[in-house]
Amino acid sequence: MPLTVAIVEDNAGICEELVQIVAETSDCRCVVVCRNLQTALKKIPPLAPDVVVMDIQLPDGSGIDGVGRLKRLLPGTHILMFTIYEDSEQIFKALEAGASGYLLKRATPEELLRAIREINNGGVPMTAEVAQKVIQSFQRKSLRAESAERLTPREEQILELLTRGLISKEIAHHLSISVETVNSHLKHIYGKLHVRTRTEAVIKYMR
Repeated sequence: MPLTVAIVEDNAGICEELVQIVAETSDCRCVVVCRNLQTALKKIPPLAPDVVVMDIQLPDGSGIDGVGRLKRLLPGTHILMFTIYEDSEQIFKALEAGASGYLLKRATPEELLRAIREINNGGVPMTAEVAQKVIQSFQRKSLRAESAERLTPREEQILELLTRGLISKEIAHHLSISVETVNSHLKHIYGKLHVRTRTEAVIKYMR
């Protein structure tokens, strides 16, 4: 069954391009296109798509606000920010609101499709420049003792790879360990950070 995708984008030309990119795949299907936030909040929840591709600057509000509202209604839906904004404040606000990935609009069609597939498989896809900002942020900040136990060097390695959007299989290959070992480390990381998901772990660590 193909992945169902909703698109929230106010620019007509970009909308058309996104629909065409999705339509040319055999494993993804666009179920709705919304040109503003209110339409998205009305049309997307009944469809419960697998992935929402969301712009930040919409004519009637912020896509970041839309992320939070949609995630409350659709906790199982993954939201990929697709925007021109690459400043750290916007990135962290979007991730805190519930977005699971952040892609800049200069991404190629192949990068967009890869991000849609990765996010549906539990990855946290990000444009390279965005991932670098995230990495620099959490490298500048140490974990607070009251909120988390100290992570091991291996656990920190795995968290850094998570911020780059890698999934368990890719992390295992990168570190030359088994997927089972990666998942075991992830369980320990979740416990130490007091979180339940990969996205929450990345946000908690980089803050």
